[in-house]
Amino acid sequence: MTLHDIPALNASLNALATALMTAGFVFIHRGNRDAHRRCMLGAGAVSALFLVGYVAHKILVRGVHTPFGGEGAIRTVYYAMLISHIILAISIAYLVPRTFLLAIKGDFERHRAWARWTFPIWYYVSVTGVLVYLFLYVWWPAARVS
Repeated sequence: MTLHDIPALNASLNALATALMTAGFVFIHRGNRDAHRRCMLGAGAVSALFLVGYVAHKILVRGVHTPFGGEGAIRTVYYAMLISHIILAISIAYLVPRTFLLAIKGDFERHRAWARWTFPIWYYVSVTGVLVYLFLYVWWPAARVS
C-alpha cells in the first residue's frame, strides 16, 4: 500500500459504513434490535477507522489540498457538497458518540430522539465522503504537473 492508496481505502470505508447504516436502519424498523446494534456499532468502528486513515493521510501529505479538476457548474456543485460535508462531518464527531452512549446506557427514548437527527446527518456525510473521492480522483481529477 502506498500513500496514494489511502483515499480509495477511505472511500471504501465510507461506503461500507453507509451499507452498515442502511442495514441497521432496516433492522430497527423491522424490530430487530440485536442486528441493528451490531450494524450500527460496525458502522461506528468503520467510521472511526476512516477518521484515522483520513487524519494519517493529511499528516503524510502535510495538509496539501487535492485540487478539483472540474470546471463550470460542476465546480459549484462540488464545492457546495464539500462545504456541507465538512460542516456536517464536524457535527457528527459529537452526535454519533452521544447517540451511541444513550443506547449503551439503555436510554432508548432519548437515543431515538437523537438518532432522528444523527442518522440522516451521518448518512449524508458518509455518502458525500464517497462522492468527494469520486469527484476528486475518478470523475474530475486535476491534471498532474510533473
